[in-house]
Amino acid sequence: MYYRSTLGEGDSLSKPLRTILSTIFVLGLALPQRLSSQAVYGTIVGTVLDATGAAVSGAKVTIRNVERDVANSTTTNESGNYSQRYLIVGRYQVRVEAPGFQTFVQDNVGVSVDSEARVDIRLQVGEVTQTLEVSAEASLLKTERSDVSTTYSQKQVAELPMLSRRFTNFQLMTPGVSLWPVSLTAAQPENPQGSYRILVNGQSFAGVSHLLDGTDNHDAVLGWIVINPTLESVTEAKVTTADYDAEFGTSAAAVVSAQTK
Repeated sequence: MYYRSTLGEGDSLSKPLRTILSTIFVLGLALPQRLSSQAVYGTIVGTVLDATGAAVSGAKVTIRNVERDVANSTTTNESGNYSQRYLIVGRYQVRVEAPGFQTFVQDNVGVSVDSEARVDIRLQVGEVTQTLEVSAEASLLKTERSDVSTTYSQKQVAELPMLSRRFTNFQLMTPGVSLWPVSLTAAQPENPQGSYRILVNGQSFAGVSHLLDGTDNHDAVLGWIVINPTLESVTEAKVTTADYDAEFGTSAAAVVSAQTK
């Protein structure tokens, strides 16, 4: 009887323990995905107003990737604001429709990784079948972020002259980035791709984070990029040297993010 009673107590204690461990395991799987998502995607935000400056709520906003012909739809809130997150790098068209107003179309909206493009719209009174289309490129004025960064497009990455055509060399073109004088002291097996340790605004190379398609690409021990993507495969590169988001809490100097095809 004593043996059976002890076993029963052990079983009752193991159930809460199993529940706690299962919860920790699930959170552990979900957390990296949530944190890395912002380093892969961009966002389009804005406000829809009428000709008098009043907010237009309930307007349908369709955001279409013109290169892949994939569309996402959202609506404006009571303040006329809208936001479409988790957009991959590319060129987009923003289309706004509301009863009693002309349809508004804004072309050539560029979306970059870890950035927010703002497209504010003023609707004109008229029929929905009437369309006002703006083909000029959207303003590049950054009002949603305070980070200090340099973004390189696919064309820049592919065509800028580059010694050895390695991504690790490409980082050195960013203002405030310099080569650590003893970067190449490691043995070749430890650094087969010839990566460099970089200093950013005088900060140690240990404080630099490298991301490749949103995945950690930094050697925490040796302090350099692990995989040097070929420049022909890179669609965009962003080097943030100050005021990066809290999601990059492991960084003390810079965040280097590269996206590939």
